[in-house]
Amino acid sequence: MGTLISHSPAETEAIGAAWGREAGAGWVIGLAGGLGAGKTQLVRGIARGLGSPARVHSPTFALLNEYAGGRLPLFHLDLYRLTTREEIRAAGLEEYLLRPPGLVVVEWYDRWGWAEPVGAPCRRLAQMRMVDETTREIVYEDLGA
Repeated sequence: MGTLISHSPAETEAIGAAWGREAGAGWVIGLAGGLGAGKTQLVRGIARGLGSPARVHSPTFALLNEYAGGRLPLFHLDLYRLTTREEIRAAGLEEYLLRPPGLVVVEWYDRWGWAEPVGAPCRRLAQMRMVDETTREIVYEDLGA
């Protein structure tokens, strides 16, 4: 388990970029935290770390955004509008969590619940918290290889 402190959106993006450079095929990174905690900013950095030229934005209304052009395809899921595991299955998102086709980053991962094993070789679960206007605390844990 680790804790990182970001003092600006640029630092949050830099943390994400480091995670993107480290990520392997089939990984799932789960992000939790309140609105404005910096989840999408972190995903922007992950995309940058993968070498993707994509402009990352929150997939809240689309549920899933796919970004190509990097070392791995990035699948960015947002479960905010889904409240049960059954809704996640009905939306067709379960496959991304069980058999990731590239790097999968899930905002509001706590909506899925991780009681059952996920098929990904590595899961990084991160809880993000807004400390003040610009400071974010990121507590994360790696599960799996």
